[in-house]
Amino acid sequence: MSREVIILGEVRKGNIHPVTYELLAWGKGVSEKLKTELSALILGYNLKNLEEVIHYGADKVYYFEHPRLDIFNPEVYAEVLVPFIKEIEPNIVLAGATTTGRTIMPYLAGKLKAGLTADCTSLDIEEETGLLLQTRPAIGGNVLATIKTPNSKPQMATVRPKGKKPLEKDTKRDGEIEIIKPYINLNFRIERLDFKPREEEVSLVDAEVVISGGKGLKEPRNLSLLFDISKLIDSSAVGASRAVVDMGWIGYPHQVGLSGKTVNPKVYIAVGISGAVQHLAGMMNSESIIAINKDPEAPIFQIADLGIIGDALEILPILKRKLEERKNNV
Repeated sequence: MSREVIILGEVRKGNIHPVTYELLAWGKGVSEKLKTELSALILGYNLKNLEEVIHYGADKVYYFEHPRLDIFNPEVYAEVLVPFIKEIEPNIVLAGATTTGRTIMPYLAGKLKAGLTADCTSLDIEEETGLLLQTRPAIGGNVLATIKTPNSKPQMATVRPKGKKPLEKDTKRDGEIEIIKPYINLNFRIERLDFKPREEEVSLVDAEVVISGGKGLKEPRNLSLLFDISKLIDSSAVGASRAVVDMGWIGYPHQVGLSGKTVNPKVYIAVGISGAVQHLAGMMNSESIIAINKDPEAPIFQIADLGIIGDALEILPILKRKLEERKNNV
């Protein structure tokens, strides 16, 4: 068994998806502690710019090229990956907790008879054993559980998108790119007939500006103010605290925090959110944090770059009006 750490990169519309570079940052953290190589597995067809994967931290890239790999299909991916992973016997396999990662990793774990920890928020190496320490929220996000899989290899985990920023790009890094053209059986039980993207203007995890609401908004109808403001800001989306979601004010896809989504936008605006630890874990890596809360002792102010003490229902209409004026003057 090798000590190699590998990440399963992702491809969307013929391009390396940014989650791949986040995974390299996760992988580099554990591979350096193990003093071993970090490799990336990339599946696709007619891909370019594979050297970018090296520039963002990979020591080696295994690129599997075949027309059937142009579109994600778990059966096809598994036919390629299972024998390869069995052959190289890596120590650790990481993937994103994306739709792709959450689909393929349990499939692979079952085929490989390996352990899998899903939706991790932290990874580390146990000094005494060299085992992967995989931390994830449990019991509805109320506790953090650290999990080890000492009796099965490879150790497999998915990590939350936006949970770690990519490493700085280094165009001087050297690495090896191995192109593999696998034989793929054409008879599969799964066939993609069509693809319809979710009808949302900007994904919460991809938004450059996130404006999130909490119980300080007092009642569900006041969330409309957040949506009105979001429409006035380019590349923005509306988030929410778990308390607001639990009360049924807004759907779970908007939840930010340990038991929701992790975001790191350029600007995060927390409106009427006190700043519970579970919520902070999902947004504290944002570049700039603006907090609006009438409680000057709210924990959110401890991490905010700009704090506004006041009633959100008085401040939001002013913010909306100012944004409308700016838009009309452009």
